[in-house]
Amino acid sequence: MLGVYLSLAVLAICAASNAQLAERIDEQLTGNLEQHEGLYKHFHQYPELSFKEFKTSEKLSDELERLGFKLTRNVGGNGFVGLMQNGPGPVIMIRTDLDALPLEEKTGLSYASKVIMPDADGIEMPVMHACGHDMHMTVWLGTAKVLAVLKEDWRGTLMMVAQQAEEKSGGADAMIADGLFTRFPLPDYALAYHVSAELPAGTIGYRPGPFLAGVSSVDITVHGVGGHGALPHLAVDPVVLASRMVLAFQTIPSREINPLKPAVVTVGSIHGGTVHNIIPDEVKMQLTVRYYDDETYGHIISALQRITSGIAGSAGLPENLYPEVTPLGQTPPVVNDAKLTEEAVASFSSMLGPENVIEVEPVTAGEDFARYGRTDEKVPIAMFWLGTVNREKFRAHIDQEIPLPGLHNPAFYPDFAPTYKTGVSAMAKAVIDLFNK
Repeated sequence: MLGVYLSLAVLAICAASNAQLAERIDEQLTGNLEQHEGLYKHFHQYPELSFKEFKTSEKLSDELERLGFKLTRNVGGNGFVGLMQNGPGPVIMIRTDLDALPLEEKTGLSYASKVIMPDADGIEMPVMHACGHDMHMTVWLGTAKVLAVLKEDWRGTLMMVAQQAEEKSGGADAMIADGLFTRFPLPDYALAYHVSAELPAGTIGYRPGPFLAGVSSVDITVHGVGGHGALPHLAVDPVVLASRMVLAFQTIPSREINPLKPAVVTVGSIHGGTVHNIIPDEVKMQLTVRYYDDETYGHIISALQRITSGIAGSAGLPENLYPEVTPLGQTPPVVNDAKLTEEAVASFSSMLGPENVIEVEPVTAGEDFARYGRTDEKVPIAMFWLGTVNREKFRAHIDQEIPLPGLHNPAFYPDFAPTYKTGVSAMAKAVIDLFNK
């Protein structure tokens, strides 16, 4: 019986300790809310495109440095790293992204973006945080502040990583290539949020294992033999060949890939020809490919090459005129470490209540946070959905089937206060628990 009493006593002490920690985190949140809402509105109002996040990086890094972090700027470009070393213990990395999208904002907010800036091709574009990176930055900074103030509650090294160019991809690769895991302490864990336009504010979505899809863009040039539109028998029409290919590509996920392994092959762009009555000599296609494991990706690329060559050959074209299939790089799938996800979910549940921590299905969107878990060091990673939808709007969506603006939609914006409080409190609790486990 004594052992039972001791176990109950330990559980009671742990519960009390958890409650006290949650109370201290909540106190910090209340004190930070107004200041960080102002920062959020600033980031929302003045977004910058991928690889051009100069002012965003400067402002956010200045804010982090004020909290006592040892700062290293210009890691892989506009990225930066802040370290807070607080005695012996694990190294925990928390990542945010910085960039926005080339999109004209239509939220009607008083602090809506009116920014116009040149893209990589020098074309002037409207810019908007339609994917929530403004929220990511603010929650990330709020978490850093809470952890800095509550240093007595944890031991270890906190590694705050801000990354450029998530939207175009390449920012994570640039930071890793610039020594993220060699110039700085190697993380024992890496954590991140992505806002959700489908979950109500106050909730967090999780998924162990495959969370977001791998992404690859593929260019295909279909060759033919040009000629007069009235004399098609004297030509080999690449428009017809490309049309056959578009339909044939859909047999890759539906007939070649195991039905239990999701895959997407989408032709997003097809261009060829100049006028009505000329058969062109080439057609260009642009594809996006989505998948959850490397074997599936390899099969898709091989099938694209086989199908395009087969259709070209069936039209009588010689091998030197077979289509060119060119993969344009690859962002691997985000695969959440199961044990890390389980531990974070337990912390989230203790802070928010288990009813607000929801298991979700994988999504075929991509995120280069995956790169941090794909290096030789094999850092365990976990990414979570942070609900953003105003509760009243969410109820109307469920009860009256009123549609919600999704991510990358010009009308998307988060319900700030509950999203911020949930994101900071849950992440701060999870990180402290990981430091002390």
